[in-house]
Parts: sequence; C-alpha cells; structure tokens
Amino acid sequence: MLDLFSAGGVLMLPILLCSIAVLAISLERWWSLRRSQVLPEPLLARLENTAGWPNQAPALDELSQTSQLGYVLAVGLANLSLPQDEFQQVTRGALDMIAHNLERYLTVLGVIASICPLLGILGTVVGLIDVFDQLFAAQQAETQLLAGGISTALVTTAAGLMVAIPALICHRVTLRHIDALLIEVEATSNRFFEQMRAAR
Repeated sequence: MLDLFSAGGVLMLPILLCSIAVLAISLERWWSLRRSQVLPEPLLARLENTAGWPNQAPALDELSQTSQLGYVLAVGLANLSLPQDEFQQVTRGALDMIAHNLERYLTVLGVIASICPLLGILGTVVGLIDVFDQLFAAQQAETQLLAGGISTALVTTAAGLMVAIPALICHRVTLRHIDALLIEVEATSNRFFEQMRAAR
C-alpha cells in the first residue's frame, strides 16, 4: 500500500486528504441526519394534543433547540397570530433554514467527488511527462521502462476514482434522505399548525 502511495507521486497526498474528509463528513452526516434527531418520537407524540404548547420566548427557545422539527414548531407558535399568508412565509423561512442546516458539508462532499478524478488525471499526466523525460534523457525507448512508467502513472487516476465514486454516491443518497426528512417535517408541522389555528 505504501509502495502504491509513493508510486503515485505528490498528488496522492491531496487525494488521501480528500478520502479522509469524505469518511469524516459521511459519518458526521449519518449521525446528524438520523430520523430520531430530526423528528424525535416524543415530540411527534406530543403533536397529537394542541393544548399546553408554550407561547413565551424562553420556552419557545428551548423547543427550537430540541430538533429541526422543534425549530419549525417554535417559529410557527411564535407567529401563530399572523395572517395566513404571512404565517406561511415565516414557516417557509424556517423550513429553508433547517434545509440549510441539514445540507451542511454536502457542498464539500460534492466538490471532492468532482475534483478527485481531476487530481488523479493530473497525477497521471505528470507521471507520463516524467516517464517520457526519462526515456528522452536515456535516448532509448525500452518497452519495459515505458510500460512500467505508464502503470505507475495510472495509480493516481485509480486512487482519484476510488475516492470520487463513494463520495458521489454518499452525496446523492444523503441529498435524497434530506429531501425525505424535509417533506416529513413540512407535512407534520403544517398539519399541526392547521389544528392549532382551527382550535383558536
């Protein structure tokens, strides 16, 4: 493994750093985007009753910090007296805010998925230039030297793709998971707010 890493040249280092970043971001997002974190069951069970919900700032702040659903509910409860159009704008802004929070670090994941193949190709090109420089300096075209040099140069392309493919898969799957969570948060909060406004 170390031989392959050293054979790939200096561009193997940024590819390695990208692989570490992909692993760290994937694990962090997997932990943060669990359904129990975004839509905790105790809060969902509490939504069945429209009575006893807070309307004071300290209690609403505490509710907003429980989860993403709690944040949307706190914003809606604080603005429940607004006209329907303004209320929908406020809750839409809250949903946009939690969408931004849920998608944290995914831009980095997408960038890594895009640049790792390019880093690999760049490493291969640099390696091939080095091989042909050596052949030119030796003033001979030995087939074994040429084949060995090309094989070594292609290591960075393989490494770049090995990082980019999982990064791309994780990026796409996580985005779809976030979309599903947002749809559920929106549907749940809208249903609750309709009940609250009807009960007033």
